Amino acid sequence: DGATQYEGVARVRINIFVALNGPAMVMRLIPLKILTLDELNLPLVFQDLCHYHKGLILVTGPTGSGKSTTLAAMVDYINTHMPKHIISIEDPIEFVHKSRKAMIRQREVGIHTQKFDNALKASLREDPDIILIGEMRDRETVNTALKAAQTGHLVFGTLHTNSAVKTIERILNLYNPEEQGPMRMQVAESLVGVVAQSLIRTTDGKRAAIHEIMINTDAVKDYILRGDVEEIEALIPECTYDGMVTMNQCLYRLYEEGRIDEETALEASPKPNEMAQTLRGRI
Repeated sequence: DGATQYEGVARVRINIFVALNGPAMVMRLIPLKILTLDELNLPLVFQDLCHYHKGLILVTGPTGSGKSTTLAAMVDYINTHMPKHIISIEDPIEFVHKSRKAMIRQREVGIHTQKFDNALKASLREDPDIILIGEMRDRETVNTALKAAQTGHLVFGTLHTNSAVKTIERILNLYNPEEQGPMRMQVAESLVGVVAQSLIRTTDGKRAAIHEIMINTDAVKDYILRGDVEEIEALIPECTYDGMVTMNQCLYRLYEEGRIDEETALEASPKPNEMAQTLRGRI
């Protein structure tokens, strides 16, 4: 797995493997131009998240859900508006940033460092304001990310989870039952927010991102500390003032704007029965 760049054309992520019929290769194009938050039509809460000085922000979703594109847009926003020192640790480096107002240092696992955790620990000695972790794969990386968030750094990370609740559960399930009490406290104190993302096809043949956004308010923090993480799901649709939104709310907005049809909204919804009632005006 790796990436290379063809100047003036595109950057390409390459995966080479052996299959039944011999060697095979998959190549994925990565645009050279980093789209802005506005160009991606992302809500203002994404800008708000970029202005935090410390804490952990997680962008989650399945492979191919646009996590890297969203994170690149957030880093680009910071790079445009804030004099920050940013260190990214990626496997591989996808979007290449040029320092503008911020100073950005990008490191690739396998080339510039052996492991995410090694580079993350080293970054704490390099005076960063912001650390981006391409993927939080194991408890060692999670431990160090939480430590970084608790010691005055803003940390961005990704996970392959489909919702805010599953993201918090995934982190806590990395630990034994006797460790979960202290870990709930660490997560509750460190977490800024979770953005769970997916991509859908719009009526004009393009794609749009849909999100579940959870912000770590006092109520959310209390649920995490008590171990009632599943209760957060019912809280999200009631807290739009704080910037929270559910996938269904996001889908309904796109439907009202005429960007998706009813069939797409139902197919993409994590709760299709609820979505159907919303579309028929019953909720």
